Amino acid sequence: MTDLFSPLRLGSLELPNRVWLAPLTRCRAEEDHIPGPLMAEYYGQRASAGLSIAEATMVMEGNSAFWHEPGIHSAAQLAGWRLSTDAVHGRGGRIVLQIWHGGRACHPLLNGGRQPVAPSAIAITGDEVRTPEGKQPYVLPRELADDELPGIVEGFRLAARNAIAAGFDGVEVHGANGYLLDEFLRDGSNQRSGPYGGPIENRARLLLEVLEAVRAETDLVGLRISPLNSYNAMVDSDPIGLSTWLATRLNDAGLAYLHVMRGDFFQQQHGDVLTPIRSHFQGVLVANMGYDAAEANAAIGAGAIDAVAFGSSFLANPDLPERLRRGAPLNAPDPTSFYSPGPAGYTDYPFLP
Repeated sequence: MTDLFSPLRLGSLELPNRVWLAPLTRCRAEEDHIPGPLMAEYYGQRASAGLSIAEATMVMEGNSAFWHEPGIHSAAQLAGWRLSTDAVHGRGGRIVLQIWHGGRACHPLLNGGRQPVAPSAIAITGDEVRTPEGKQPYVLPRELADDELPGIVEGFRLAARNAIAAGFDGVEVHGANGYLLDEFLRDGSNQRSGPYGGPIENRARLLLEVLEAVRAETDLVGLRISPLNSYNAMVDSDPIGLSTWLATRLNDAGLAYLHVMRGDFFQQQHGDVLTPIRSHFQGVLVANMGYDAAEANAAIGAGAIDAVAFGSSFLANPDLPERLRRGAPLNAPDPTSFYSPGPAGYTDYPFLP
């Protein structure tokens, strides 16, 4: 029976297992958003993943949403990422880079005073962002003009080219969690008119243009979506319909995989998005959020999904595939160190003896 430890073909890659490292923002980049040796150690420790998806990484300068997140738009950032890709490949692993634009989740204090951009001038409410001046409320974004969007697409294309130059095996386009591409997708944040607003085929236009551009740079392109997640004040009037339409349309996008966050961090939106996606999407389907080994094996064995991306459990257990294989106890993650600087709670979680 197919399970977490069955191999999986992903484009040109043969993955030894279906235990993936989910993209986890950890805020350990150095000055100028440059990945350093500490990040390389972290990813190298987790190289036994079937596939490692490196964290949300800025495609363009001036779009920081996390203060110390990495970028992939400068020569120094490419060189820094090469430390991580070499570390993973040196241990026999495979790694792709999640490329990302923060959209309205960016803040002027993180970007030289620059106002964030979004599909519509609607601010994130009910949360705050970490900045050098402490936590601050999100600000009202500026609505992007239609003629600015080709520049966004080009930013993603160049990021994909840079990722391959930095040694990544491919890229994952971040279309989830209330960042720019997700903001265009969902009607709670996209209330514009014209070719990029209104019906779903218009709201998805920017995402599809990005995927086409990125596919011109690499054959291995994944996409992450979160149709239910209300993080960053996101909502959609019909997440099941959105999921079904996307799953069908993405069959023509040349994806290596589709990565779906199946639920909502805050339990504000509910529903089953995986079933309609599996029914309509013909490629490799990866699920995320709340899986343990038993549920993951059952879902893979039933053919409901093809792999599982583990988040906090992989964060705290660098040897997670082997622990799951043995049924060994898991280290508990320490949320207080998720975004703090330095190795504590980052590279000091113990391996199995």
